[in-house]
Amino acid sequence: MRDRLLAAEKVKAIDWRDSALYLLDQRALPFEETWIAHHSAAEVAESIRSMVVRGAPAIGISAAYAVVLAARMRFAAGGDWVAALEEDFALLVGSRPTAVNLFWALNRMRERLERVKEHADPLAALEAEALAIHESDREANLTMAQLGVDLIRRHQGNPQALLTHCNTGALATGGFGTALGVVRGAWLEGMVERVYVDETRPWLQGSRLTAWELANEGIPVILNADAAAAHIMKTKGVTWVVVGADRITANGDIASKIGTYQLAVNAMHHGVRFMVVAASSSIDMSLASGEDITLEEREASELLELGGTPVGAQVEAFNPVFDVTPADLIDAIVTEKGIVERPDSAKMAQLMCRKRLH
Repeated sequence: MRDRLLAAEKVKAIDWRDSALYLLDQRALPFEETWIAHHSAAEVAESIRSMVVRGAPAIGISAAYAVVLAARMRFAAGGDWVAALEEDFALLVGSRPTAVNLFWALNRMRERLERVKEHADPLAALEAEALAIHESDREANLTMAQLGVDLIRRHQGNPQALLTHCNTGALATGGFGTALGVVRGAWLEGMVERVYVDETRPWLQGSRLTAWELANEGIPVILNADAAAAHIMKTKGVTWVVVGADRITANGDIASKIGTYQLAVNAMHHGVRFMVVAASSSIDMSLASGEDITLEEREASELLELGGTPVGAQVEAFNPVFDVTPADLIDAIVTEKGIVERPDSAKMAQLMCRKRLH
């Protein structure tokens, strides 16, 4: 499957070249494909905040490259550039609060800087580390795709209907996607008849991004309103809901795009299996449960406007962009280290002791 996934690759969202970070502006998709060049950590932090780049793995990778850009600027300025770099770390930490991959990537870059040997080139070491983070995510995507496909094959026959939420594909990662990587792999294996995609309000990542990715690869995709998901599970033969995660806690609870929790509740009611696909960098063993996760809330305008045009009454709006799905609603968590079925604290701890499978 690896070679077939590689051959089918069409989309990427992150490009490191010519001493700059180029990000595909996901706010403009699917109507325009515009790349934005970034030359500083401040520019990358603003692109993370403003959703030029989104998706937990992609945010982490972008932040790693941002540290390289910041280090070059601080080094060129002279003085205690390592101490000055802390300002850039703090700026990036504050860009978005929920996705743990951001903090994981920044910690990894900080640790690499601390390990630079005397007389070695610290800028080269940081760039190599950022490139390694990017490539590692790509490889994890390939491994998770195979594991997720094997799980689907084990539990149901062919072909089948899947349902997904938000965007967890090439646009959200350094490779082929987490949940959408599994969908791609299952399609290549002839196991998918059609894919239902929640539109994912209010940023419409499902209708703008996921539907675009799948359609570009000829995968049969049907777009639906978020509120139609339970009806689809009841009437359209969906066998799996496949989603990603921005943070997974020690007991197997997940934080993911708002609306994921209600999908899990509906899936359990209708006997539909619920799969979470995320790299181990999304697992935060320092948090006991989902109750400990800081959930981001964004501006009311995202609900009250669409493209700057008012679409609702001018009232107070509640706009949480993530929710927590309890572990007891999850059939399986798929990572590059392996699969945890019916997750709990003991199984998650056991998973984190394993080596990566690829």
